[in-house]
Amino acid sequence: MLGNYSSVTEFLLLGFPGSQELRHFLFAIFFFFYSVTVLGNTVIIITVCVNKRLQSPMYFFLGQLSILETLNTSTAVPFMLWGLLLSRTQMISLTACGAQLYLYLSLGTSELTLLGVMAVDRYVAVCNPLRYDIIMNSCTCLWMVIVSWVFGFLSEIWPIYATFHVTFCKSNLIDHFYCDRGQLLKLSCDNTRLTEFIFFLLAVFKIFGSLITTILSYAYIISTILRIPAASGRRKAFSTCASHFTFVVIVYGTCLFLYVKPKQTQAAEYNRVASLLVLVVTPFLNPFIFTFRNDKFIQAFRDCIKRCYQFLKE
Repeated sequence: MLGNYSSVTEFLLLGFPGSQELRHFLFAIFFFFYSVTVLGNTVIIITVCVNKRLQSPMYFFLGQLSILETLNTSTAVPFMLWGLLLSRTQMISLTACGAQLYLYLSLGTSELTLLGVMAVDRYVAVCNPLRYDIIMNSCTCLWMVIVSWVFGFLSEIWPIYATFHVTFCKSNLIDHFYCDRGQLLKLSCDNTRLTEFIFFLLAVFKIFGSLITTILSYAYIISTILRIPAASGRRKAFSTCASHFTFVVIVYGTCLFLYVKPKQTQAAEYNRVASLLVLVVTPFLNPFIFTFRNDKFIQAFRDCIKRCYQFLKE
């Protein structure tokens, strides 16, 4: 799938410019962000799996989202951290570059689809509370998650094929810390305008497809909440959606910033900053957004800690 007509068999990632001291400083910052991301999302996954209080669709989807966030950031950040410790450019094979880009894009697409699913779940919970357990049963939730994962991985097969089925003859230097598609297309001697435009249309379809579902769901949710007579009832209803809504704003904001542009081959500095938002900042915020003010999750986490303490004490 990654075969092309050029002699390039490997790429050199330039990573971050600057002195070795600056690179070590960036390593410390990004290592902290990545460690907190993995630890926080792992805590969410384990707590959701072992605590009976959290056996509901909302937390089931949250666990899946945490898995996607952890895997997505792990496609590029560990490699980036290793590059910051080196005093030279990183080398990555053509196959490894394709695999990294495919996993990154597939997991990202699955995450966007899952966010749309979570919006539908919140719509049913707020607008049809009496039928919630019937509509969002375990079978329905499982199929929603399966469709999200399958769609993400199937939808990126052709884009990856098209990206690497070009002639890389200008250079093998990628001015990025991972195999960014825009920077790869810069190395091609072929006319990639049509390919870039198709990538743009696909990005619009994937992002706005799930975004429209989210917008419609929240339009009905807000309309329903405003009709609740008691202020306490309105606050309680909105609190069940606040975390998801906040995360949606951050994720779609960064994705629109990075992907929805007709020209994929943007400046390297622009792509680096936008990629850091997607790969480092957003996954780092996920555990805090969904658990910081969630009393039910906090109590469930405390119960897990108590069980672990009692188990070790025995």
